[in-house]
Amino acid sequence: MVVIRLSRGGAKARPFFNIVVADKRVRRDGRFIERIGFYNPIAKGGEESLRVAQDRLTYWKSVGAQASPTVERLVAQAAAKTATAA
Repeated sequence: MVVIRLSRGGAKARPFFNIVVADKRVRRDGRFIERIGFYNPIAKGGEESLRVAQDRLTYWKSVGAQASPTVERLVAQAAAKTATAA
C-alpha cells in the first residue's frame, strides 16, 4: 500500500518534515517514491511553514494512496490558508 506521510529531518530540537509518498512497509525516514511538499513547525515571521503540491497530492490520492491523519490536517490547513489569501 502507498501512503502519504511525514518524513522527519532537521536537527535535534529543530524539526523539519518532508511530505512524501512512500510504501507503507518502508521506515519513516527511509526510501520514498516522491517528495510532494514540506512542513516547518518552527517557521518564524515571513518564512514559509507549509507547502504542498496539490496537483501531485490529487494524483496520488486518485491512484489509491492513503494520507496519514497528520497530513490530512496539514492539507486542510493549507487549503484554508490559500482560500483566505485569494
